[in-house]
Amino acid sequence: MAHHADAKRALDERGYTGSLIRGDNPLKLFEKPVRDRIIESYYWKEQCFGLNAATLLDRALELTFIGGTYGVAQRPTPFLCLAFKLLQLTPDKEIILFYLRQEEFKYLRALAAFYIRLAWEKDAEVYETLEPYLADARKLKRRTREGWALTHVDEFVDDLLVKSRICATTLPKLNPRLFLEDEDKLEPRISALGEELEELDGDDGESDGEVEEVEAMAGEHAIGNGHGNSHVVSDDGASDEVMDGD
Repeated sequence: MAHHADAKRALDERGYTGSLIRGDNPLKLFEKPVRDRIIESYYWKEQCFGLNAATLLDRALELTFIGGTYGVAQRPTPFLCLAFKLLQLTPDKEIILFYLRQEEFKYLRALAAFYIRLAWEKDAEVYETLEPYLADARKLKRRTREGWALTHVDEFVDDLLVKSRICATTLPKLNPRLFLEDEDKLEPRISALGEELEELDGDDGESDGEVEEVEAMAGEHAIGNGHGNSHVVSDDGASDEVMDGD
């Protein structure tokens, strides 16, 4: 009950004195119905009690899927509860980056990426931090309202960068990447497929040259072996047909 009271108190506008994100209580990044479901959930009461940034890591390592709410009752997933707890704790960036950059635990990486998209306020920093993980093709299991779905780390990160709602959460506004490039706040992104695409373009250019060369040779061959007809008129006025090239 104390844990439940702490969460309620953190949402009390009159008594909140903690960290602010975008000038407001970080927990309000989740909509009120979702917050209420999280605070009333068994996972929150039993598994999130007394967690700090270090002990939350142990819980995050146990994650086996991502997602927002599920089922008719729209119960919150452990993933969503831990994200809510991170917003309550607002850890230092170094801790979140450690969660993100470690290579072994993909669901911990997904949790850190979700938190960064929610909590970090500089758009360019969000892009620069998350885009390297568009190359992480590991599979993720996702709990949906109706059942289960398969996604990948890179797809999840891409959704965080381009979609406005994910995991039962409306994401803060993020300026498009091209806008930030035009404002000189971001360098143009180099695709991980850049070298392969250049090789394909080079192969296409060589193929086009080979086709043109073959067509030219075929034309010359046709001219050299053309079957044009000519006539020779004999002294007696008769016309004899001569076949060229015979």
